[in-house]
Amino acid sequence: MARKAQTEGADSAENAGRLKQIALTYKMTKRSDPKVGLVVAGVGIITFGVLLAIGFLIGHPVYAGILGFVLAFLAMAIIFGRRAERAAFGQMEGQPGAAAAVLDRVGRGWTTTPAVAMNRSQDVVHRAVGKAGIVLVAEGNPNRVKSLLAAEKRRMARIVVDVPVHDIIVGDGEGQVPLKKVRTTMLKLPRVLTGPQVTAANDRLRAMGDLMSNMPLPKGPMPKGMRMPRGGKMR
Repeated sequence: MARKAQTEGADSAENAGRLKQIALTYKMTKRSDPKVGLVVAGVGIITFGVLLAIGFLIGHPVYAGILGFVLAFLAMAIIFGRRAERAAFGQMEGQPGAAAAVLDRVGRGWTTTPAVAMNRSQDVVHRAVGKAGIVLVAEGNPNRVKSLLAAEKRRMARIVVDVPVHDIIVGDGEGQVPLKKVRTTMLKLPRVLTGPQVTAANDRLRAMGDLMSNMPLPKGPMPKGMRMPRGGKMR
């Protein structure tokens, strides 16, 4: 009985935490998307109404109503998730280090290292390693980050000569990738490495060292007021 009570208590606490997280996500989304509640509710009502109408037409309103409720809930969750993601990207966009937060959500099979190169202007290059090879994601002034990318590629060329290297410059200009499309762009890259090859590449890059191993930085967007030490680039 005691164990059952503990399990029920843990489940209740987990559910309460999940509901609190959903509420916080909704508040955050509503700040930049005031119509999110109306849109999500409208999708649910229309989905349920269509299925219920079909149920009356075929003579099984109860079964269709149950199915409609389930599908309406699923549709609402999908629409809410997409609008919440869009709102989150909108709030992160333009902040230094925003791409690092996106890389943390790329998915399984990728090992990400934020801020492997940075200059005093807070232009920064992040690195991700997966079966597509090495992806360098740069954010900042497009002209300055190109030199950062070139320097990082030269540094890695001595260590991982047999691994393909891709680069992405985050932005809305020509040849750049919007922040919200960085993950999709990475996942579309052809997979050319095996699991052991990815592990070997990570080990070699880790042995090479990076900025994060020498300087503790917070995850996600970096504070705009953070100052770089004297000496120009950090690599």
